[in-house]
Amino acid sequence: MHATQVTTPFHRPGWVYEEKVDGYRMAALIVDDSPRLISRNGIQHTKRFPQLVEALAALPANAFILDGEVAVYDQALISRFEWLRGRPKNEPATLPVYMVFDVLEVGGKDLRREPLWKRRKVLEDLVAGARMILLARRLSDNGLKAWAQAVHRGYEGMVGKDPESPYAPGRTLKWLKVKQKDYRKEARGFDRE
Repeated sequence: MHATQVTTPFHRPGWVYEEKVDGYRMAALIVDDSPRLISRNGIQHTKRFPQLVEALAALPANAFILDGEVAVYDQALISRFEWLRGRPKNEPATLPVYMVFDVLEVGGKDLRREPLWKRRKVLEDLVAGARMILLARRLSDNGLKAWAQAVHRGYEGMVGKDPESPYAPGRTLKWLKVKQKDYRKEARGFDRE
């Protein structure tokens, strides 16, 4: 499921808002007791992130499919995409962590038709106390306040989600994202008119 990108901040009553993480989008799954990390284009990254694979193996389920992003955070807890390839010397950073925002399946039960709010509860229970696997950070319940938080904290942007949405393949209007750099471009274009 992929959020549709928009260029201006928004508010949808009843929606939830999360930090837009700047990392590698990956599915995390266990098949036949073997944890795997697979990118959107189907490339295995299991060997690249052995500590995350170990953390996935420690989760209290023998089968699951998760959706999230592998990210590295700086000292201010801002995700830094470029640091996944190597962080600058003398810059404090986290090890790669898996910022998980959805669950498609647990213990052989397909959850994709369930609403997001129900999937989030299952996800919270699954990763509670996990090492290196963290829930996507939620922002204010008001989209415009959530945007202000994202800007103030220096996040890449925000993602707004309809809590009643099932997990569907492809782009959806039930998840919307806005990035700071796209918003700044849009605002500069507006100023010139």
